[in-house]
Amino acid sequence: IIYGTRVALLVGTVSVGIALVFGLFFGIVSGYVGGFLDSLVSRGMEIFLAFPYLLLAIAVVSALGPGVLNTTLAVGIWAMPAFTRIVRASVLSLREMDYIQAARAMGAPTRAILLRHLLPNFLPTLIVYSTLYMANAILVEAALSFLGLGVQPPTASWGLMVATGRDFLLLAPHITTIPGLAIMLA
Repeated sequence: IIYGTRVALLVGTVSVGIALVFGLFFGIVSGYVGGFLDSLVSRGMEIFLAFPYLLLAIAVVSALGPGVLNTTLAVGIWAMPAFTRIVRASVLSLREMDYIQAARAMGAPTRAILLRHLLPNFLPTLIVYSTLYMANAILVEAALSFLGLGVQPPTASWGLMVATGRDFLLLAPHITTIPGLAIMLA
């Protein structure tokens, strides 16, 4: 169970990091620049959102192969559109505020406006969403591992433990229920 916890936390934090970095980049570019680039990024994210999350993760893992790194990448790619939309919406609402207009009028460079004025205003929202998303990342990793597309033996994973223990459910139910409870608690 302890080693499964390590994998779950690793996949959760790294996939959130991947989604956060790319979501920040695409959301800021889309929301601040606007125009054709905004439409292009928004349509691209809508294409990702059109796929059910597990189907998208299965497609990415099937293309790259099973393993911890590829599972983490698949979960991060799955979360990227949501982070992008949150950042884009925040930037769109904040870029028209008076203090942003005043900073532009005073000749502040775009980088300074983004780092000093916009980022601190929507960062708390991203932090809260990131912590909430970690639970989803753990569930997706467990589901992929349960299906045999995620973490592979000998690396421990809660989903893999549940899949392995289902053959012994009548003889030793603790093999499946303890990792299942760990997934539920996480």
